[in-house]
Amino acid sequence: MLILLIFFYEIFTMATQSKYQSKQFDALSGDLIAILEKHKAPVDLSLMALGNMVTNILLENVQTGAQRLALAEAFSNALKNSLKIK
Repeated sequence: MLILLIFFYEIFTMATQSKYQSKQFDALSGDLIAILEKHKAPVDLSLMALGNMVTNILLENVQTGAQRLALAEAFSNALKNSLKIK
């Protein structure tokens, strides 16, 4: 699960640096990881749950389909970029 925490951190570091305090981000990320660990969720189940969470966040909080798709694309690109070997 530490890998997932690092993943969250890398994906959102740039966005959170200017908008959110790292303390707030770290607390939220830690809570999400703790829940996955509490349930002993394997990687595939963790990714399914997180994917559903992202989908729900977009559907419930972003008004237009075009905006949802743009945010989903940006999220997807950030995910892919975080996995590139540096």
